[in-house]
Amino acid sequence: MPMPRRAALALPFLALPAAAQTWPPRPLRLVVPYAPGGVTDILGRATAAGLGAQLGQPVTVENRPGANTIIGAQAVAQAAPDGLTLLMASGASIVLNPMLYRQLPYDAARDLAVAGIIVETPLVMVVPPSLPARSVAEFVAYAKARPDAVNYASVGLGNPIQLAAELFAMGAGIGMTNVVYPGSAPSLLALAAGDVQVMFDVIGTSLPQIREGRLRALAVTTRERLAVLPDVPTVAESGLPGYQAATWFGLALPRAVPEPVMARLRAALAAVQQDAEFARRFGDLGLAVQPPREPAAIEAYLAEERERWGGVIMAKGISLGAAP
Repeated sequence: MPMPRRAALALPFLALPAAAQTWPPRPLRLVVPYAPGGVTDILGRATAAGLGAQLGQPVTVENRPGANTIIGAQAVAQAAPDGLTLLMASGASIVLNPMLYRQLPYDAARDLAVAGIIVETPLVMVVPPSLPARSVAEFVAYAKARPDAVNYASVGLGNPIQLAAELFAMGAGIGMTNVVYPGSAPSLLALAAGDVQVMFDVIGTSLPQIREGRLRALAVTTRERLAVLPDVPTVAESGLPGYQAATWFGLALPRAVPEPVMARLRAALAAVQQDAEFARRFGDLGLAVQPPREPAAIEAYLAEERERWGGVIMAKGISLGAAP
């Protein structure tokens, strides 16, 4: 189906130099720093197809998984600044890794520019049905009455799931112990069994268990309530004003790419983001497609992310050591 507002988005190109109007001269590649088959890979391939339709050149996907996205991000950071090599960027590659690792092989702020935030992945605060708490306030009271007995599930140090839990604990003034599981499936099984008391999970994996009654949703971590859980309040409206947490994926490329090329990529990506079928498809997978943002708004978004998670990482002394 045609992309909405395509004509309007093309108007800025009338002012571009002729060389920029005829760019790209050949196919592009999108580096996805995750293995094939997952949601991020699906998102990358859909984004590549949409960009290809907008730019008139195919965009091939190259999976470069490993080292918590470092391998893929390094490949793009060191690529030629011609705009033909793109990165399926994330909060991990752009915001978290520079704060969690020593001696990264790239400098995210210096070497990479984010052209757009494509989707956010909302998180949901879930507890087992056996837990007596039925609201955030009741959970906080439960935890304060048991200062050494509340455990939360996560899938690793420095992961947004862990950081969201720690951000909550700091804001609520409670203590919780991190119990790490080798993935979402075993962590959710442990939570449903009552082996741990809470988890801040991505909505896409928890939603089926919430609907089937195996988990109870206390709050969502977004600024506004979610359409898929309209009766579940946000953490912010449940007593922790200002609380917000989500993972995100976007498009990045070498920072030295000329601005006219960057502008064309931003406009092409905006058309993809505004496609109704694209939004429906990923909304069904628990991803919230974001509205296009101007460059200044993207930088403000990233600055807010760095401030939020930097405070948690510093306060809790979280470190993943030297880059792998």
